Parts: sequence; structure tokens; C-alpha cells
Amino acid sequence: MAEVVSFKKDGGDAGAGPVLSSLDKGVLRLTLNNPPANVLSIALMEALMAELAAAGDDPDVRVVVLAAAGKLFSAGHDLKEMTAHRADPDRGRAFFEKTMRLCADLMLAITHLPKPVIAEVDGLATAAGCQLVASCDLAICTDTSAFCTPGVNIGLFCSTPMVAVSRAAHRKQAMEMLLTGETIDASTAKDFGLVNRIVPKQYLSQVVDKYAAIIASKSPLTLKIGKEAFYRQIDMPLEEAYDYAARVMVENMLARDAAEGIGAFLDKRHPTWTGE
Repeated sequence: MAEVVSFKKDGGDAGAGPVLSSLDKGVLRLTLNNPPANVLSIALMEALMAELAAAGDDPDVRVVVLAAAGKLFSAGHDLKEMTAHRADPDRGRAFFEKTMRLCADLMLAITHLPKPVIAEVDGLATAAGCQLVASCDLAICTDTSAFCTPGVNIGLFCSTPMVAVSRAAHRKQAMEMLLTGETIDASTAKDFGLVNRIVPKQYLSQVVDKYAAIIASKSPLTLKIGKEAFYRQIDMPLEEAYDYAARVMVENMLARDAAEGIGAFLDKRHPTWTGE
């Protein structure tokens, strides 16, 4: 599905598309290639959606890493692109609806993807860019990264980023970001719950690759079952969540990979996953 594309981290690859992809040892790296701000234009979001859809059907893809070229992770929606449509007969309503629907579908595609998605963040992630980070299953950033939902500063509350951010960060911390629009540093983002780990810039890819390799070594069926169950149970009432999780575990126990994994553990050998 994906071929290796080389590019310069500081400037991206102007001759390539809005999303670069490379697949190595089960890890698909998707790189936002719209510097300097990596804005989530219609073209970039559509390209990323297509890559995720293909990844979901590709058995060679075990984990997806979402990274970015340039000095910013993503500045969110393309405000210039959106503002240009204010001259439309409907004052831009149709284009705004298309943009927000596509953005919501992109975030849902990450959540519904049967493969884990890791955000590799180096630089600023703002507005819908912050939403993109919050939508990923894991997020690892550099110690110079920063995050914000600054829509309130320009008269446009970050309502769609709020959905992902309020589910990743603690409630009051999410409201702090949304109401003030202030930028938070990497350490605060970790305290808030937006990111898992903070690493020095020079070790970012190395640490992300280590996480991805560990996850890619697991049963793909088990990861698919577990990711879906996590997001389905998280908002259920406690008793309903336990009932649902118990049913999931029974079905999981009946899978061949579970039998293989348990057998390998008891026999003190490495399991051989079949994805069944």
C-alpha cells in the first residue's frame, strides 16, 4: 500500500502530496506534508482519510504513526481557505459544513481504525491540530512542543476540537484550554492528559519507533478487539461497561490467537500470531 518516501524534516517535500507514507516492519508512518503550518486543508484531510482507509484493510499494517514535516505539527484548519468562501452566495455555509464534516469524519476514522495510532508531535499543535493529537490512541512529543485551542481569541470557539480534547484531558483542564485559548507547554500537556511521554527532540522518532515496534509485535486481532472495546466502554455506566467487557473477553478467549498466546506463555515460547 505504501512506499518509502524520503523528505527533509525541516521543509517537507514540495514535490510530493499532502501526506507522505512509508511502511516498515508493520509500522505505517503518515507524515503531514503541508509546511510551514501543516494546515488541515480539504486536500490534506482527504488524503489522510484515504491513507487511513487503506491502512485499515492492509494486513501488513499493524500500527500507524502520525507525524509532520516542518517546524509545526499542525496549525489546524486552513483559515485562508475558509475565509475565501465568505464571498460565496451562501457566505461560505456549504464549504464550512463540508470542512467540519470532513474533519469530524477524519477524527472518527482514527478512533474506528482497527490499528493503534500514535501521534509523533514535534512543534505546535493548535486548534484542529490539537484535536488530531487528542484523537490518536497514544501521543509522544518533544520537550519543545506546545498545544492550544485558541479559537476563542478570534471569535470562533474550538467546538469540534473540544470533542477530542475533552475526552483526552481532564474536564477542567480542557475547559481551561478552551476558555483561555492560551498555549500550554509539553509538561502541562502531559499533566492534562493530552500526551503520554515527553522526550528530547533528537530521540523522538527513536522512542516512537520503539513503542510502535512493541505494539506491532502483538496479535493484530487482539489489538483490534481491545481498541474497539476501549472506546465503546469508556462512556458506558460502570455496570454496563463490565457486562460489555465480559462478553468481549469471552469472544476473545475463543479466538485462535488467544489460545496460541496462552499456550505459548505456558510453554515458555514466543507466540505465532495468525490474526484469527
